[in-house]
Amino acid sequence: MIASKSEQRKEIPSVAAMEMMSHCIGPIYHYDFPVSELKRTPLRDFHAAHGARLVDFAGWEMPVQYRSILEEHKAVRRAAGLFDVSHMGEVDVQGPGALAFLNGLVTNDVAKLFPGRVLYTVMCYPEGGVVDDLLVYQKAAESYFLCINAGNIEKDLEWIHDHAEEFNARGGPQVQVTDRSEDYALVAVQGPKAVAIVQSLTGAKLGLLKYYHFVEGTVAGVHCLISRTGYTGEDGVELYHAAGDAPALAQALLEAGAPQGLELAGLGARDSLRLEAGFPLYGHEITSEISPIAAGLGWTVKFDKGEFTGRAALLAQKSAGPEKRVVFFKTGDRRIARAGAAVFRGDGSGVAVGQVLSGTLSPILNEAIGSALVEAPALAEPLEVDIRGSRLPLQLVKPPFVALKQVT
Repeated sequence: MIASKSEQRKEIPSVAAMEMMSHCIGPIYHYDFPVSELKRTPLRDFHAAHGARLVDFAGWEMPVQYRSILEEHKAVRRAAGLFDVSHMGEVDVQGPGALAFLNGLVTNDVAKLFPGRVLYTVMCYPEGGVVDDLLVYQKAAESYFLCINAGNIEKDLEWIHDHAEEFNARGGPQVQVTDRSEDYALVAVQGPKAVAIVQSLTGAKLGLLKYYHFVEGTVAGVHCLISRTGYTGEDGVELYHAAGDAPALAQALLEAGAPQGLELAGLGARDSLRLEAGFPLYGHEITSEISPIAAGLGWTVKFDKGEFTGRAALLAQKSAGPEKRVVFFKTGDRRIARAGAAVFRGDGSGVAVGQVLSGTLSPILNEAIGSALVEAPALAEPLEVDIRGSRLPLQLVKPPFVALKQVT
């Protein structure tokens, strides 16, 4: 059993494996970390024992698939999937100044939270670009818990700590920021049967747990923060728990869920599921250059709450309108429009007006879907994408691409 996330390292195939997977379903994102420095989640041996194909993802040795990305994707839409997302970062923000600090750090209104409630938001640079998107949990009046993206942990922690130092230097109510990433493991059970599967292992009344709410309880004897959230567009829960308890919990969930069609699912299916749902991925639909306004996440920006980092730039962008916008599309074709592919006006002029941000094959629609960053004026005209020298017309879509079964 591995006691913490990054206790062990191992050399594994990374880039070649990811490129092979990308030709099957879409992009599996890799970073050029030395293979000798890959970090492991507490479930690495569990993945290997169940036949996972392990790859380098943002410096972590993670399962890209078990049986088939396509079948894992369909299993989540049909029944349920079990994901290891223990590579995500966790941060405690506590103290009498915690609320004021967070409301100056993120764009959404943390004051609307109450114990047991979860908030989706972003952190922005002063120029309006995105530092990261994250979840904020309120545990108590002066106690909050953040979940941040795996690839951004070091950057986010530096950003948050720097702002906390500035906040505390003002001499008012203080805030304490603590990195808890090594302490937690995180698994997600997603799909229409997910809640029933987890309910069979817990006394917590999950039927009363609303979307973007959480409760603490035991699941299969393991103490968990049970969160009605996810990254697939389906109903489900995410279970934060002590790193050392991860293998036992994962095995209990697999055994309880297998008779109901639950399958182990890797990062490949997680990416195609989130894109079908129209959810952003940092480094693609949101970046240091793409603001929440341009990304269609304006609903996460609450200008009336008071000052926060990036407010002036975002307000100016909202007033004038962003020069470029993120849009989602399908092609009516199975050929995938890869990230970076040029988007052109559809009038035959050959004028490039944007580029693809994400692309994959939707296993449900059996056609290529994706997102693109496009010059705003061009959105009123037909668009097309270049795929290996062929031009395909883009059909703009307001996501989700498929009917979803989220709880309300």
